[in-house]
Amino acid sequence: MHKSPLLPIFLIVSVDVLGLTIILPLLPFYAEKFGASPAVVGLLVSTYAFCQLIAGPILGRMSDHAGRRPLLLVSQVGTLIGFLILAYANALWIVFLSRIIDGLTAGNLSLAQAYISDVTEPKDRAKSFALIGIAFGMGFLIGPGISGYLAQFSYQYPIFAAAGLSATSILATYFFLPSTKPAAGDAATPRKFTVLDWGNYLRYFRQPGLASLLWQFLAFAMTFAMYITGFPLFAERRFQWERHPFGPKEVGYVYAYLGLLGVILQGGLMGRLVKTFGETLLVRLGFLFALLGLGALGFTYGIPLLLLVSAVASSGTGMVRPALTSLITQKAGRSEQGVVLGLTQSLNSIAAIVAPAIAGLLIDHALLTTWAMVAAVISGLAILL
Repeated sequence: MHKSPLLPIFLIVSVDVLGLTIILPLLPFYAEKFGASPAVVGLLVSTYAFCQLIAGPILGRMSDHAGRRPLLLVSQVGTLIGFLILAYANALWIVFLSRIIDGLTAGNLSLAQAYISDVTEPKDRAKSFALIGIAFGMGFLIGPGISGYLAQFSYQYPIFAAAGLSATSILATYFFLPSTKPAAGDAATPRKFTVLDWGNYLRYFRQPGLASLLWQFLAFAMTFAMYITGFPLFAERRFQWERHPFGPKEVGYVYAYLGLLGVILQGGLMGRLVKTFGETLLVRLGFLFALLGLGALGFTYGIPLLLLVSAVASSGTGMVRPALTSLITQKAGRSEQGVVLGLTQSLNSIAAIVAPAIAGLLIDHALLTTWAMVAAVISGLAILL
């Protein structure tokens, strides 16, 4: 038995995130192969997030009773089945079906967070949750690179790679992860809202110190989702490499480059920046960078400038997320940490439903510059908040 179950949970999360980030740059192009317009691609991404919003809290509640490990296995098996259906899809509705199955069982990361809460003392929890951040950073560095490299041979290869990783993560959970008893009524465990709970949680939007931070978080989540989900469709229509429009290979490599910047920022810089400037100023600077980077992206036509402005935009969003989450948890009472963290996760889900649909519609109508400007304006509104 391991002395600490954090090593296997870190490996499991890393492998899951890798699978996710391999699919990210590929999916829009894969769907277009089956005749999807940009608007339909936007709906495909939204469908996954919608299923996740409905199923996530149910999986979380079930895991409170049955334990994290069995539900984590169910969630991972759903992801594997989704990937396999996606790989063998021969029509657009099957691509949708694969994302619905993956979405309805997509509780891996919330369950991993709940598991970490079960096995760590409250005082060590922030450090332990940072593991998930590191896994995400590494995933965004490696996953899109793998995807970009394999996609040049066949669009199926990256999906098989994601399925293989998913199978590995099931084996790791089954053989290496000890069972836990959920921490009874723990205040710091993120609790996802069910869709019908909203009336209860609107009161957090009425709390003077917290309300503006939650609106800022929603603005951040909308900006980020617009940017990441719209970028492949935007790049395909705007940029060329060796006289070919951008495809999954080029988009994958751009994402990997942004992932590398993210690892540098989260790995060493963020702590120093917080010490130097404080969280509040960092949030403002982050939104300003996102505003400038995305605004400039709308008027960018060459690859060197693309690499520069996308780095500015990504540094902005990369600064906002940890600094704003930290401010939100400081403003919430100790007993309400879990509810408020759950609220931020649900705001993320709402943004992931709404933003891709808007991005797809704008790009479908050839409003490429408008897409970037809308994302920039949302960041601008956040600065005013």
